Amino acid sequence: MLSGQLNDIYNMLYGSFGPQGWWPGDTQFEIIIGAILTQNTNWSNVEKAIANLKSEKVLTPAKLHKLNTNKLAKLIRPAGYFNIKAKRLKNFLHWFDESYNLRPKNLEAVTTDRLRNELLSVKGIGPETADSILLYAFDRPVFVVDAYTTRIASRHHLIEDGVDYHKIQKLFESNLPADVKLFNEYHALLVRLGKDFCKPTPKCDDCPLNELPHNA
Repeated sequence: MLSGQLNDIYNMLYGSFGPQGWWPGDTQFEIIIGAILTQNTNWSNVEKAIANLKSEKVLTPAKLHKLNTNKLAKLIRPAGYFNIKAKRLKNFLHWFDESYNLRPKNLEAVTTDRLRNELLSVKGIGPETADSILLYAFDRPVFVVDAYTTRIASRHHLIEDGVDYHKIQKLFESNLPADVKLFNEYHALLVRLGKDFCKPTPKCDDCPLNELPHNA
């Protein structure tokens, strides 16, 4: 039943919105940096921060690792919470250097579970960021859960209020094929729905899912 409902939701959203083209980024490393910077901000602000890094020609693992933290904070200022995010980026880069010599290719052979646990050990990287890195940068079949996913799943009675990240993730992963492209598109479609319709004050009348049960 849940599998059918999740497929119905996906098909309705895809039919309404079409492919979302996630996640933008020219390299694996750029996608990783974007995943860290997008915490608590919107993507347009992240794009400005990444553009600054590119204009300074420092958007490589080695150059960012060497870059002064204060200078890094100034460059990523458009992404908000720039001092905190600069420290998070430095934490990640320190781990990346110590464990994998700053080479994204060295991560390819690491199992998904191990890589996820290692990412979560980096101060400032939580489950959503770690899973975004796994899915979008390394094509691992991991379903990303965010505030939009939680809100939509709750309103459509897929979960109970207060259910934690891992239970929501398991709901999707247990009832959908373990397919990277599907997980990628599904997450992006839920974000689009959350931004446009399933807001804190929802726009249910115009929602693509208005024929499904919900409790706004």
